[in-house]
Amino acid sequence: MGRGKLRIYLGAAPGVGKTYAMLSEAHRRVERGTDCVVGFVEHHDRPRTEVMLHGLEQIPRREIEYRGSVFTEMDVDAVLARRPAVALVDEMAHTNVPGSRNAKRWQDIEELLAAGIDVVSTVNIQHLESLGDVVESITGVRQRETVPDEVVRRADQIELVDMSPQALRRRMAHGNIYKPDKVDAALSNYFRPGNLTALRELALLWVADRVDEYLQQYRGEHDIRSTWRARERIVVGLTGGPEGRTLIRRAARMAAKGSGSEILAVYIARSDGLTSASPKELAVQRTLVEDLGGTFHHVIGDDIPSALLDFARGVNATQIVLGSSRRKAWQYVFGPGVGATVARDSGPDLDVHIVTHDEVGRGRGLPVARGARLGRSRIIWGWAVGVAGPALLALLLTNIDVDLGLANDMLLFLSLTVAAALLGGLLPALASAAFGSLLLNYYFTLPLHRLTVADPKNIVAIVIFVGVAISVASVVDLAARRTHQAARLRAESEILSFLAGSVLRGETSLDALLERVRETFLMESVALLERGSDVEPWTCAGSVGPAPADRPEDADVDMPVGDHMALALSGRVLPASDRRVLGAFAAQAAVVLDRQRLVGEAEEARKLAEGNRIRTALLAAVSHDLRTPLAGIKAAVTSLRSDDVEWSEEDRAALLEGIEEGADRLDHLVGNLLDMSRLQTGTVTPLIRETDLDEVVPMALVGVPDTAVELDIPETLPMVRVDRGLLERAVANIVENAAKYSPDATSVLVSASVLGDRVEVRVVDRGHGVPDDAKERIFEPFQRVGDAPRGAGVGLGLAVARGFVEAMGGTLTAEDTPGGGLTMVLTLQAVPGRVPVGSELPARITG
Repeated sequence: MGRGKLRIYLGAAPGVGKTYAMLSEAHRRVERGTDCVVGFVEHHDRPRTEVMLHGLEQIPRREIEYRGSVFTEMDVDAVLARRPAVALVDEMAHTNVPGSRNAKRWQDIEELLAAGIDVVSTVNIQHLESLGDVVESITGVRQRETVPDEVVRRADQIELVDMSPQALRRRMAHGNIYKPDKVDAALSNYFRPGNLTALRELALLWVADRVDEYLQQYRGEHDIRSTWRARERIVVGLTGGPEGRTLIRRAARMAAKGSGSEILAVYIARSDGLTSASPKELAVQRTLVEDLGGTFHHVIGDDIPSALLDFARGVNATQIVLGSSRRKAWQYVFGPGVGATVARDSGPDLDVHIVTHDEVGRGRGLPVARGARLGRSRIIWGWAVGVAGPALLALLLTNIDVDLGLANDMLLFLSLTVAAALLGGLLPALASAAFGSLLLNYYFTLPLHRLTVADPKNIVAIVIFVGVAISVASVVDLAARRTHQAARLRAESEILSFLAGSVLRGETSLDALLERVRETFLMESVALLERGSDVEPWTCAGSVGPAPADRPEDADVDMPVGDHMALALSGRVLPASDRRVLGAFAAQAAVVLDRQRLVGEAEEARKLAEGNRIRTALLAAVSHDLRTPLAGIKAAVTSLRSDDVEWSEEDRAALLEGIEEGADRLDHLVGNLLDMSRLQTGTVTPLIRETDLDEVVPMALVGVPDTAVELDIPETLPMVRVDRGLLERAVANIVENAAKYSPDATSVLVSASVLGDRVEVRVVDRGHGVPDDAKERIFEPFQRVGDAPRGAGVGLGLAVARGFVEAMGGTLTAEDTPGGGLTMVLTLQAVPGRVPVGSELPARITG
């Protein structure tokens, strides 16, 4: 009996129509005569989905009693006994009630598949186990019901069920997914446009990777080596030369002409670890290709054309971009070159582009050989073994009675030559070979004790010994030098790669960069010195370590940066080979210093501009908004003091009420001005304590008519870390603003809910709303958007509220209210350890 086949409808988000698509597929199969039954399908009271169940055979569910309640789960035994050709099993990630046959529904599905039954199932992208942390960071909800990725990957067919965020939110608003009483909460929390867009991207990327896996598997099973042009993949062959940047940019322009094109830059190094490429240039090219959206690959291969073609075919590339050869004309006698070879062997499935550049014909150059820098002690030991060793060996062999034979004597002397090469390099080994050949001639070849050889065979043996000794010594020394060279270049590459990456991302401060220089070159202190002109004294822009140098000439190493800046290092003298990396550090230090100064100047300019703007706005506010209540107070007082009019008690009460209202408005305006002044000067110091929202929010609504606000603060909310006074003032300002713009007879909704480790307070009004481009501007001081009536305030309420909220470590943002209006979202840090019952609702959304 063969294993059944699994087909999965993968949803980008809850409510996109996975179950509907699965039931539609079932009806198509039934019409074709396939024996198809419903093992378990949950319609969630959605009328259109429920209608789709009509006409399909449904296996009765199994009832399980748990903690005094009765639950229903799929009856696996009944499905196995029925043995249909196809079984529909909804919600693959569902956790079964304790007492069920299996803990998870995907395990039930595995049993059906093992029994030879085909299964059609559904799952949402957020329920994949590997994406749990990503989904939680996006939505703030931890998915408790998950399915292993491998279970989904093993499916024979995966079909993505997708829908745009706007269309899904419209479905939600029309009541096609949830009941009307849950729509507003869902749209404001889990079903936000940003959340849905991010989940959609996750689903598309995951399915795209799965498609690539299917394609590679199929090509491997059928031994297909040719390229299938499913999409353009452009491989850029790099040599590490300066022309690489031109090639990468050319490939990026080619990729931009086609949607979905991909750039892969590859550098092929020989397996001996040596390279004539500049590590600094490779680091720059890596950064460039990553900035352009491509990827950088490092491949080992002795035959560069073959390695490049194998890489291109392995990634299913469609095009290869190479640069014109830098070799001079006479160098072509050694072969046609990489470009010509790749173009010849690429075949009809790969297009090869040869791009001209400024380095054409200038010569490739030769790698500079570097000494092994073995150290004085090793060189001394090498000379000792190479010169004294053969003498001691000859003395030992001439004083023993055993005749080992000339061949064995030569091997003993050869071993000393190899040891001299390992310890001291080439010169001690050559000396050992020459001295050893003389000793062999003098002591071990006839006639003895004479530098002549009687037997021609011995002459050949000694010549072979000298040749082998020199060859072995050269190879050993070359290997040692190349090992050192490779290690050094690798270290330089890592240093420069770190330097370029950190500085380009803006992650390195000047002190951190100087500390990196000190650690890299084992220095005691490092200082960046600068001066305004050639005659001015040096000043220190930044330093690390004790007693940094005050002048470049006082340092052990100085690296000029331009005309009036230098990097001064104290501690030891650096070899010339290290100055290339030091020069890169010095240049980057100057860039970091300039960036820090520009950031500081920009911040100062911003503060000055903000101060000028606030002063101008304050004068405008004082000239109008403060004079309006003052004018009303003065008019009422003048009327009361007038002897010409006899005021009734009702008129007198009305005038006194007007005075009181004007005074209250003045008090409120002055209070907001003082609060904004405290925020601008940074004198707001919150006293953070653990507080219940249901104790603070009602206090903020004192003075607001009961009919104007609807309060929904669950008692199960966790406590929050806030300053009670600041939170009360912030909520009061937000609610006052919402009430000001709400239509008559429409109350403002103040609700709170949990989202991960945060608590959100939402103040919802049904006014005209605010355009998207003004949603941030309304939080600026003295800003009033739309048709705000003059005299309604100076526009400080929301600015003060956001300032207080951010001082407590929270956030305040504005969103559109579904159906019209504006929603203020106040996010606060929750105290861990108390989880509300209702917070798991989104995690149970699987339809």
